[in-house]
Amino acid sequence: MEHGEIESRISENFDSYELFFLTERTKKLESKDRDLCGVELKEEEGIALRGIKDNRMVFSYTHERGKEAARALLNSVRLVAPFVEPDKDAGFPGAFSEYPPIELYDDGGLRVSPEAKMSLVMEMEGLILDYDKRIVATRNCELQEEEIEVEIVNSKGLRAKSRKTLYSLSALCVAKDADEVSWFDWTWAHSLNELDGRVLGLDIARKAISFLSSEQIDTGIYNGILTPQASCELLGVLSSSFLAESLYKNKTTLKDRVGEKCFSEAITIVDSGLIGMDGFAFDGEGVPSCENTLVERGFFQSFLYDTYYGTKFGRVSTGNGVRAGLKEPPICGKRGLFVKDSGEDLYGRMENGIIIEELMGTHTANPITGDFSLGAVGHQVKSGVRTPFKGVIFSGNIFELLQNVKEVGNDLRFYGTCGSPSIYVEGMKISGK
Repeated sequence: MEHGEIESRISENFDSYELFFLTERTKKLESKDRDLCGVELKEEEGIALRGIKDNRMVFSYTHERGKEAARALLNSVRLVAPFVEPDKDAGFPGAFSEYPPIELYDDGGLRVSPEAKMSLVMEMEGLILDYDKRIVATRNCELQEEEIEVEIVNSKGLRAKSRKTLYSLSALCVAKDADEVSWFDWTWAHSLNELDGRVLGLDIARKAISFLSSEQIDTGIYNGILTPQASCELLGVLSSSFLAESLYKNKTTLKDRVGEKCFSEAITIVDSGLIGMDGFAFDGEGVPSCENTLVERGFFQSFLYDTYYGTKFGRVSTGNGVRAGLKEPPICGKRGLFVKDSGEDLYGRMENGIIIEELMGTHTANPITGDFSLGAVGHQVKSGVRTPFKGVIFSGNIFELLQNVKEVGNDLRFYGTCGSPSIYVEGMKISGK
């Protein structure tokens, strides 16, 4: 049964509807002890339905194909429909005349032989193991390749179809001397040629060695740098504050503060559907992707809307209907949330302070108030000399921390759907020895 036939069957049963067609192919290669130790292949193909009848929106999905697909979708929604409350704001976006011309599909990378891809992983692992004799093991040395194809159609005339590729490299390094430490990092790109396993491997090895003989530092208030990895962790906690859903549920301290200076002048925050791991020509509802400036030089500008919450607030969608996959309906969410970088190198000019490299326990931070108390590891800098520290607690409030940012660096890096350069902050509270 072709897409058109499925639409015909679905349209007979709803006042309005949306069909989401997904094909996702994943390949993972893993190296251990300088040899191939694992290959994992996965393919998912399915259809998700959102249908509205008498202002009641229902959702279902199926992996069935042909005639069975429409039957499975309809049978599923019939079971839940009696329990769904009416909602006059439920609806779908209309048709769009054009979508942004972004190219995120690397056909050439897909054609690279498995042997060549495996050599990329093994070379990375070899560089880590050969970096220093104190490196005793590696784990999770992996290359993952994803090919994603999406088509969305709805009863309001929307037709959206696109595809992308996503490649990621990761590795964990274990170093041992008087103590034992490990360091994990990863990188990603839409094109295979953009992945640099040598840079990633050497950086992981260097970091692991640098943390040997770590000790606690004194309790105190410090000035210093949050690396992109640490900054992205905090930005992820902050992200829900920008969502219209949080505004509607009164779960953001940014409510009624549009136009106010809420952050440091050094901070500009953008959410983009065009970059980051969730970059795509359109969002999970078929709305064209774009860039939305949320904070401009410290001033809060706007919330992020999907179609549902846009309707509730009388606003158009900002392209922030996000799907986690086939099995869940789209929700209001961030796409590619990042702090804009500058042209400054923060590290070469810092003579004294701390560098926080990694945070632990960010899931415990309060996304509404911004309060946090997290484990931290990093380096203390005294007269330009770095020494590692561990076993300390970094506590404070994310909103206050971002008011105390004095500079941002030139090393913007995305970890998943959040991106940030290094940021220099004054007044970081550390509980140590």
